[in-house]
Amino acid sequence: MKLIIVSGLSGSGKTVALHTLEDAGYFCVDNLPIGLLPEFIRTMVDSKPALYELTAVAIDARSGIDNMDRLEGIIVQLRSQDFLTQILFLTSNNDQLLSRFSETRRKHPLSKPDLPLIDAINLERDLLKNIYANADLTIDTSTLKVHELRQTIIERLLPSTGAELAILIQSFGFKHGLPADTDFVFDVRCLPNPHWEEQLKPLTGKDKTVIAYLEGIEEVNAMFQSIIEFLITWLPCIKKENRSYTTISIGCTGGQHRSVYLVDKIANELQQQKYNASVRHRDLS
Repeated sequence: MKLIIVSGLSGSGKTVALHTLEDAGYFCVDNLPIGLLPEFIRTMVDSKPALYELTAVAIDARSGIDNMDRLEGIIVQLRSQDFLTQILFLTSNNDQLLSRFSETRRKHPLSKPDLPLIDAINLERDLLKNIYANADLTIDTSTLKVHELRQTIIERLLPSTGAELAILIQSFGFKHGLPADTDFVFDVRCLPNPHWEEQLKPLTGKDKTVIAYLEGIEEVNAMFQSIIEFLITWLPCIKKENRSYTTISIGCTGGQHRSVYLVDKIANELQQQKYNASVRHRDLS
């Protein structure tokens, strides 16, 4: 049996995640109290015939801090019994969460008459800090539209059997902020920037003229080799730790040229070496 625990901040996209998993054939339960999780699992396992080989459960801060502390022990117990248990955690920045609650006019589940919305959001973030720290896959939805979140879940979560390390290589621009959902960050702003070449400025790292320009620069090739050598050396160690997912982020100033080029080149090299690598360009216009 495979169990995915979906958690995260209210307004970050948990409902979208559950619907995506349901469409993929998962039996989904929303807002299950943590205390009922062990009995729920036993019921699913004992069902004849086994109808619930793929199960997803959404758990949020309404369970309270005491139950959140219990959750870690329950997950350890499930994994010791050979259940394939994974935690998907969805997060977003406060500005986006405030905007989403304002647009939908929905009430935050932890809000009270004497507790402002921003304080409710910060309280929820604190209550969920342990499950966030133990998540197998974290997705920051601050810059994602609904269809982009669905596609991200499909690409990152659904193909994985748990036996293969799923690697996401993403480009980003430092001027738009560091990505929250990442394991490794490589800063390539030291490389020559096509932005300052008039004919290359409106293009991206996917255009042939930009690719030819960057391929002709020794420092760019050296950076690529250094990153690939690092990844090839350490990805096997990450896999040995039973990690299902890892995210590598490559950042330049705007996320348009250098990082885009290197992400595509690195992902292609990893795919050639039979790694399960996918690509995301966070800030590509």
